[in-house]
Amino acid sequence: MVNEGNNMSSKHTVRIGVKSARELELEVDDPAAVSDAYEAVLKGKDTILWITDTREHRFGIAVDSIAFIEIERPDERGVGFGA
Repeated sequence: MVNEGNNMSSKHTVRIGVKSARELELEVDDPAAVSDAYEAVLKGKDTILWITDTREHRFGIAVDSIAFIEIERPDERGVGFGA
C-alpha cells in the first residue's frame, strides 16, 4: 500500500494517464512509493495498482489501462516579494 506511516510534510502530485485519454491526478506524500508499487504490480500477478492519496482516499487503477505515470516536484514557494 502507498502512503502508510510516512510523515513527510511536502505533498507531491502524481498524474496517471489512462488509455481512454483521461488522467487521474492525485496528491501523495511519497511519490517513490507510487513508482515502487507500480513496478511491483508489473512484476507480480496483480492487475490493480492501489494508491492512497493525502486525504486517505484509496484509488484502484487497472494496470492494463495505465499509459504513463508522471511525478511532479512540489512547488517551492518563497516568502516575501522577491523574484
